[in-house]
Amino acid sequence: MTQHTKQPVDNRPIVAPCRQVPVTAPFRWLKKGFADFKQMPGLSLLYGLVMMLISVVITYVAYQAHSIVLAIALTAGFFFIGPIIGIGLYSLSRQLSNDVPPQLFRCVRESRKNFSNAMVLSLIFLIVFLVWARAASMVHIFFPSMSSLDMQGWIKFLAIGSAVGALFSVVIFCMGAFSIPMIMDRNVDTVTAVITSINAVLKNKLTMLVWGVLIVTLTLIGIATFYIGFVVLLPVIGHATWHAYKETIDADAWELGPGLNQQNQSD
Repeated sequence: MTQHTKQPVDNRPIVAPCRQVPVTAPFRWLKKGFADFKQMPGLSLLYGLVMMLISVVITYVAYQAHSIVLAIALTAGFFFIGPIIGIGLYSLSRQLSNDVPPQLFRCVRESRKNFSNAMVLSLIFLIVFLVWARAASMVHIFFPSMSSLDMQGWIKFLAIGSAVGALFSVVIFCMGAFSIPMIMDRNVDTVTAVITSINAVLKNKLTMLVWGVLIVTLTLIGIATFYIGFVVLLPVIGHATWHAYKETIDADAWELGPGLNQQNQSD
């Protein structure tokens, strides 16, 4: 007779519980994010510098192509994949909040363990971006001669383009607000992380609206400073996102991911 090994039953929910956070919470997240930045300025500035250089390259390519549509599409694409780029910042804040000396090598090691889930999420973001880029090009079809547009035409073009971009930005924001920090922090699959993020955003609509407005405002400040502000502002936003996740999502039902539960062996 063959003996059948009984498989353990996974009683964890498909969605991690979320907490109700006050409208003022995003300002506290930024304050904590800046505190993290001050505790590890070298590593944070390194990430900020890389993201600033990426922004400069995007602008240069768009300028050389003489296409405002390409500029908008490339810029939006950068911010769509921003959460993926910020995974190292989440890891640094995770280490710091657990009294582990922040190390770039540990970020790489942890990211490697979460590579498959991060890539699945990155692929989802890429698909949404490609759909958005296609929608943006469709908007451009209705304005074939950009050089001949008058003020009213430009207002219509920017209004329609902004509305389309805002729709896709909301989708990405809901999916990525908490999913990537959760994947970094816990042994959780991509589907659970994404659904958890969407659920938490919908249950904290006003708070997340304030958080979104703050991110957009800081991003615009960075652009207004010819991307120099990105060196500081984007790392602060990344660190703050980690604290937003920890304050909003109750992920205790899932095991800790690599880097903390095996700290003694790896250090």
